[in-house]
Amino acid sequence: MQLLALAATVAALISLAFSTQAMMDSARFALSLCAKTILPSLFPFFVLSGLLGRLGFQRLFRRAGSGLSALLVSLTGGYPMGAAYVAELYRRGALERREAERMLLYANNAGPAFLLGAVGTGVFHSAKLGFFLWAVHAAAALIVFLCFDCRRGDTSLPDVPPEPMTAAFPAAVRQGVSAALAVCGFVVCFTVLVGLLDSHGLFSRAAAMLVSATGLAPQASRALLTGVLELGSAVGAMDGLPPDRGTLALAAAILGWGGLSVHCQTAAVLADVDLSLRPHTLGRALAALLGAALAWICAPFVGVAAL
Repeated sequence: MQLLALAATVAALISLAFSTQAMMDSARFALSLCAKTILPSLFPFFVLSGLLGRLGFQRLFRRAGSGLSALLVSLTGGYPMGAAYVAELYRRGALERREAERMLLYANNAGPAFLLGAVGTGVFHSAKLGFFLWAVHAAAALIVFLCFDCRRGDTSLPDVPPEPMTAAFPAAVRQGVSAALAVCGFVVCFTVLVGLLDSHGLFSRAAAMLVSATGLAPQASRALLTGVLELGSAVGAMDGLPPDRGTLALAAAILGWGGLSVHCQTAAVLADVDLSLRPHTLGRALAALLGAALAWICAPFVGVAAL
């Protein structure tokens, strides 16, 4: 595995040397995305999620468990707010390792701002469809919560007192800056990777193979492959697809998985705590499957045409 990673890194370095323009174009696009969208939308939520953990937000949900508070934070803040919130609770001793890792199954989700703006209005030109996809996404997370964490109270966990605002706010801002920069770093890296693969025609060949194997439309196949790596680029690749059941199911699957970029962003916010990333990966796979199924089933109820 180590040799494979080393070989891939060397190959990427050589590719960068011979595809400088493609690398620069992709990096400019990613940096612009970070400056115009990601930092303004995520940084305040990073600060607020850190504050919620430090000020004792989870104490309001003792009867239902801190998992419910983490789920709410993730569904309002977006990737990777929920994971950052869980890490903060664990860091402060409010969660045991087992409980924290179980929460990572469901408490890291796409937020309404991204779904309503970038996906609903930007791709499908319909705020209603953006809200539909957010509802489907939230329902998938809630199902996983009910299956794995419902009725598990936190009464046996230590009741960590909240920090004073004078200490909590500066610490939350410092933590938010670090997390936001890490997120932007991964967005740039994976956007450049997608650009390099595209410049060498590898994405086109892989998409053609997927079309032959599954019968998906070429644009849908390309969006699906891009979604394995990076969420924002995958959403952009869906622009122009008709808003039918299949397209909405594809969008729900891409949003549920989040892309390897989101997984790396989550790893970054968990870097200073000894929590395994495996439950998060399983949770994203479940969210993709459940979200796609729910979107397919429920799409006719919002007036979406069949395939």
